[in-house]
Amino acid sequence: MGDTDPAGPVMDRDEVDRALARLGAEHEAVETSLLALQDHAGRRLLEGARLTGRTEEHWQATEASITLLWTYFDAYSGALRTAREIRARRRWSSREDLVELTELLRGECVTVAGSATTTANAPTLQGRAGRLSERYSLAALVELMNELYASSLDMVVAADAVWSALPARIDLLAAELQRTRRLAHPVGVRPGEHPAGDDLERITRTLTQLREQVISDPLAFWKPLEGSSAPGGGRPDTTVYDREARALEEVRREIDAVLAVRQDSEKRIVRLRDVLSRADRTLAEARTARGEVLAKIAATEVPVVSGPPTVLQEQLATAAEYRRHAQWHRLSPLLESLEQKAEDELVRARESLTAVTAPLAIRAELRGRLDAYKAKVARHGLAEDTVLAERYEKARRMLWSAPCDLRVAEEAVLRYQHAAAELLGTAQQRVPRQSGPHGQSGRGPYGRPGRGAPEERGGPAHE
Repeated sequence: MGDTDPAGPVMDRDEVDRALARLGAEHEAVETSLLALQDHAGRRLLEGARLTGRTEEHWQATEASITLLWTYFDAYSGALRTAREIRARRRWSSREDLVELTELLRGECVTVAGSATTTANAPTLQGRAGRLSERYSLAALVELMNELYASSLDMVVAADAVWSALPARIDLLAAELQRTRRLAHPVGVRPGEHPAGDDLERITRTLTQLREQVISDPLAFWKPLEGSSAPGGGRPDTTVYDREARALEEVRREIDAVLAVRQDSEKRIVRLRDVLSRADRTLAEARTARGEVLAKIAATEVPVVSGPPTVLQEQLATAAEYRRHAQWHRLSPLLESLEQKAEDELVRARESLTAVTAPLAIRAELRGRLDAYKAKVARHGLAEDTVLAERYEKARRMLWSAPCDLRVAEEAVLRYQHAAAELLGTAQQRVPRQSGPHGQSGRGPYGRPGRGAPEERGGPAHE
């Protein structure tokens, strides 16, 4: 081991045998990896595909790398075979054999001839571009083959992962798209007639283009995993696919809504007719009541009652027309709008009736109050009092005559209440004299007692 040569100290027989065993194992591992790469489904697909963009560029470099890999492997195999032959000459190798083996196993004794174009395209060998041959040691060859193999496998695995994931999912989504289109056409969801129909056309175009791009340029849809050194570390980019899948789901929901309209449209139209009819009847009742109020109540401003809105009836007729012609996509939003407007119209009609009949309600309340106090006075044996009888009769004539002046009638009722309170000995809760029907504390329109006033609590406290 004391003698040296350019490859370093001369190896002994044991060192040679150990080196040959190690190189043999490395040779077997490299061969297994190369054969697996050669049979990889992704590599076969790349060879037969019409590539574009990033994938085309990367595949050119990967093909050059794979070609170099086999070239290096053949050179490596040849050198290893030569070394084994030298070692096999003699059981106990001579010094000359050991020197030669040391040179083979440790020195740069492997000459590799290669194309300048191939070397330039290989991503890890661009620094050696233009050289027609290169000398390597076996260890350097192994390291170089590992680099080329890792970069080649990374590209092949990435392309294969995209092809394995996206085209199948796109095809499933396209099949769902076709089923959706078959549902959409009969209910009027068509391009140019309904926004969802336009969305279906756009989704169809996008999926067609997406599939073509995925097939020709899979690396454009690959997201490498940051910090990962493993071949194929990353995942397919499904951003476009996911967006179109969500858009198709929105269209499906829209079509389901249209189908639901087709199923219950008749009932909804019947309900709409009923609500509008009730609103019309309520407005008619309000108009009749207004005439009665104007005839029976004097000096009262009664709000005007408008007629039923013809626009709602016209829209209802349009809805029925849409239903007859199966224009469900137009019927759906129209029914939703009409249902809300019809409910609002019924509420407005009821409010009109309440506003118009308010004077009659006030008169009825005054009549009830007058009779209640008369009954209270009678229970205390004061019904024959002349003043009370006179004030009662005056108030009664005003409330039961037409037209009735509510302001004057309320004053008469209040005077009767005041007289009754005095006779009943409730000076502490006497009803104050009023100078008029308006402006008093605790009183509402036409001088009606407000909430919490003594008159509404049933009269004197001791009763």
